[in-house]
Amino acid sequence: MMLWLILPLAFIASFALTAVLRAYALQRSLIDVPNARSSHSVPTPRGGGVAIVLVVAVLLSILAGFGLANVSLAWAVLGAGSAVALLGFADDHGHIAARWRLLGHFMAAAWALFWLGGLPPVQLFGSTLELGWLGHLLALVFIVWLLNLYNFMDGIDGIASIEAICVCAGALLCYAVVGAVGKALGYVEWLLIAAVVGFACWNFPRARIFMGDAGSGFLGIVIGILVLQASWQHPQLLWSWLILLGVFIVDATFTLFRRLLRGEAAYQAHRSHAYQAAARRFGRHAPVTVVVGLINLGWLLPWAMGVALGGVDGATAMLIAYVPLLCLCIWFDAGAAETGG
Repeated sequence: MMLWLILPLAFIASFALTAVLRAYALQRSLIDVPNARSSHSVPTPRGGGVAIVLVVAVLLSILAGFGLANVSLAWAVLGAGSAVALLGFADDHGHIAARWRLLGHFMAAAWALFWLGGLPPVQLFGSTLELGWLGHLLALVFIVWLLNLYNFMDGIDGIASIEAICVCAGALLCYAVVGAVGKALGYVEWLLIAAVVGFACWNFPRARIFMGDAGSGFLGIVIGILVLQASWQHPQLLWSWLILLGVFIVDATFTLFRRLLRGEAAYQAHRSHAYQAAARRFGRHAPVTVVVGLINLGWLLPWAMGVALGGVDGATAMLIAYVPLLCLCIWFDAGAAETGG
């Protein structure tokens, strides 16, 4: 019952804090000014994602304090999420070298893995794999990659918000069909949805403030934590989460590999993701963001729920679900060399 009292509070607090942060950004001249590699055309304040961080951190602490949320999960989210958000906040205010940001990301991911217990056994094509220390290393890399790809994919109005809302809502449905909703699963997902919706009112359909590195990094690492936490409860939920995250995983990974093969630096600014190419083709951000939501709910969610129910092998379903997304990346020429000014 307490959760249903907290969720409206999370929405209202996030909405109000985003307004305060917008005023702060305007006062401090924390503005994203469009350039040749931008996907927006109007100078826009940034850093609104701090509202999501603060709301989730405070309310999750309250839930954990009342014994309504898993304490280990709360420590993982609060410690790792706050560290990444602070690093992103500092970077939003003044540039931090990529190597130091990456070091901070790995340290935050290691903190989260300590509280989660590492990578659980993985179900792969009907077999259960105990990967030991290799699995923990893979989990570390996975969390850091998810954190960074979320940053890479936060490039047009509302896309990072819509992704977080759809993915968390989809995960909750997967939990429900396997009867897994409880202290260990569900509470953080609900908090994220409420807080992100409050922020999204300022970010979509036209962005009056951007999320910034603090918000996108926080969402990325918290979602990574939730993936592993769910996998400990029910191994098939690992694949359900990976399917739900398909739009971001496929676009970011395909684009990065293509750019790396061409010799470009991973952190070099660009606008060659498939979603950015789509936004240029449509001439607007909103249709692309809406289509991402529809893909999540109409294509990826049914596969994810099928895996949760045990009706289809997780790895097989993920590969099938990813094929159309890969085709879209190829169609929009994601990762192509940028020649325009």
